[in-house]
Amino acid sequence: MEAEDIKRATWRMAHEIIERNHGLDGVVIVGLQTGGVWLSVEIADALGEIEGVRPPLGTLDVAFHRDDIGLRPLLPEAPTQIPFSLDNQAVVIVDDVLYTGRTIRAALDALNTYGRPRTVQLAVMVDRGHRELPIRPDYVGKNLPTRRDEMVDAYLDGVDIGEVVK
Repeated sequence: MEAEDIKRATWRMAHEIIERNHGLDGVVIVGLQTGGVWLSVEIADALGEIEGVRPPLGTLDVAFHRDDIGLRPLLPEAPTQIPFSLDNQAVVIVDDVLYTGRTIRAALDALNTYGRPRTVQLAVMVDRGHRELPIRPDYVGKNLPTRRDEMVDAYLDGVDIGEVVK
């Protein structure tokens, strides 16, 4: 994927969010630190351009909610900023790449700290497969089957696939 593909996928996901939620009333966007933040801003901007109103936007760091604490270093990425209540809202969690599903599981756990959403939806730019948990995205920019030994990085200017260096 290149920059134009990213933009096109972002706009398509924005239209799908509007369609599924019958507009943006009660919809909030929460980007996961750090990879999902840039994409959440792009989606929120596209939603604002399409509907004339930009939904509330927050960020969420899930480091302290992960199930692999002790298996790898605990590295909080950036502070969580959710300056609005999640109670009775349609929360769209946004991340760049979906892999095992463990980050999303941690995000669902972390969201409980900020309220009880009416619904939680998931938007990702790349779904690379290899799920370890029963988690699936509602909005996907690109399904990109990969090998476990590959690394996938998504950015505003494209998607890179490389080998994991051991």
